[in-house]
Amino acid sequence: MAKQKSEKSERTIASNKRAYHEFFIDETFEAGVVLTGTEVKSIRVNGLSLKEAYVRIDGSEAWVLGVHIKPYAQASYNNVDPDRPRKLLLHKRQIRYLFEHVRQKGNTIVPIKVYYQRGRVKIEIGVARGKHVYDKRASIAKRDADRDLERNLKARAQ
Repeated sequence: MAKQKSEKSERTIASNKRAYHEFFIDETFEAGVVLTGTEVKSIRVNGLSLKEAYVRIDGSEAWVLGVHIKPYAQASYNNVDPDRPRKLLLHKRQIRYLFEHVRQKGNTIVPIKVYYQRGRVKIEIGVARGKHVYDKRASIAKRDADRDLERNLKARAQ
């Protein structure tokens, strides 16, 4: 009997931890990304950066901007602009849903992580609300308290 692979065999390429620090993530969506061959090869070798990335809705299309993919060294003339806008592959109803949420004051769409799923590059995007400074401090305090609790439980178990 052959081994079956899990349905969600994912390998994370990059994650945007800053998004969780700066925003409350209300909902997440999975989207495909339109990439060239050299971009995919570069992602496999070098990875990519999501630091300043965000999603913009134009009419019936969604675009991710600010994602930096290093040029592939062996590609020579086939390389494209490393900071170019890349189209997201979503259903029309998902795009309409996202557009309605972005129209509300204080909401934005941010990329959370990029990963491979069954050999394809996928991006997880989230509808987010901005945090205030006091919210960020509360998040940091909660994280530190959880870390101390785990440390105490681990020490008690030994």
